[in-house]
Amino acid sequence: MLRFKGKDLQPVLKEAIDNGGAVLFAKDQGVYMFSAECERDADNNPKNLAYAEGCNPNLDKFDDWWTLSRAELGGDDFGEEFDPNDNVFQAVLAYGHDLTITATRTHLTLETEVPRDVNAQTGKARPRSRQQKR
Repeated sequence: MLRFKGKDLQPVLKEAIDNGGAVLFAKDQGVYMFSAECERDADNNPKNLAYAEGCNPNLDKFDDWWTLSRAELGGDDFGEEFDPNDNVFQAVLAYGHDLTITATRTHLTLETEVPRDVNAQTGKARPRSRQQKR
């Protein structure tokens, strides 16, 4: 299962909705989502990208993200198009939920989950553990 943090995905979804475009899910140099109709940098790359946790080549070691993406999605590069107005994406926008993607040979399943740092029952941020020295 791959996880996209809601806070990272929200700008991508807003851009797609505002510009009337699709959300693109890609596996090539990492695993990421971006708006089909998006603002681009000087090299024509999308400015707003949301990477799956552990699959960002700018942060994660090549062998780590490559192995994870291959295990979850297979060896071939690909792209899929989604409607940003779908209910699963609306939950990400409205509630800040994370998006998980599970793949089989023939299907992608998209679901939302309460972020790991939020208590699912109260909706409040979980307290961070901390260590005090005396």
